[in-house]
Amino acid sequence: MAPKGSERTVKKVVAENRKARFNYEIVDTYEAGLVLTGTEVKSLREGKANIAESYATDEGGEIWLINSYLPEYLQANRFNHETRRRRKLLLSRREVNRLQGAVNREGMSLIPLRIYFNERGRAKLELALGKGKKLHDKRETSKERDWNRQKNRLLKERG
Repeated sequence: MAPKGSERTVKKVVAENRKARFNYEIVDTYEAGLVLTGTEVKSLREGKANIAESYATDEGGEIWLINSYLPEYLQANRFNHETRRRRKLLLSRREVNRLQGAVNREGMSLIPLRIYFNERGRAKLELALGKGKKLHDKRETSKERDWNRQKNRLLKERG
């Protein structure tokens, strides 16, 4: 048996929102469970989900994931799910209150970053609390990224 300090968390990433870190300044991240049907889980295990255009919102004291795309599971005939239905996110009451306060008072957004399966095989969503970037901030980010690439190339050539 391995010592406790050396345990690694194995996460099988199913879908990732790659533009989120470019369009938003991420302040904090949360791990939320997803309420899914059986065919949605099987579709996720095939790895064909898309959360690039999705967002999360709070309604009635609950957090919902809206506009996420989980394709239909081909082997399920009439018991299939809707591809773009609203999905409830499972968070503790304290986390829900904290997120609602940040969204309502500070004008922040709830951005889904990625869907993955944790080490127990449960589907989880990494949810971020962030502020939208302005155009000049996006330009600054891309300039910084380009400079880091050039710097790494130069260091690689010399050493």
